[in-house]
Amino acid sequence: MTMVRAASTMLALLSLLAVAPRPADAETYRPWCVGYTATISQSCTFASFEQCMETARGGGGVCTQNPWYLQYGEHGPALAAKAKSERSKTR
Repeated sequence: MTMVRAASTMLALLSLLAVAPRPADAETYRPWCVGYTATISQSCTFASFEQCMETARGGGGVCTQNPWYLQYGEHGPALAAKAKSERSKTR
């Protein structure tokens, strides 16, 4: 009976080690937003202007660039500062 308990305890510990914690994925910010003036709502989930316009058409929506993405997105000043910081670490 002790052998069965030891084996099951070992199996439980090994299964916990196999399910190792992983780093969380960062939230993805998209460059285009659709806004609806009637409901004062905005959705910034569009990867292209065309995709945004397809959603906005017929619903009275207007597509605008995501202000967060403009500041911190793929080519924003925050990314440039991060790249500069990483370059200085390697020197």
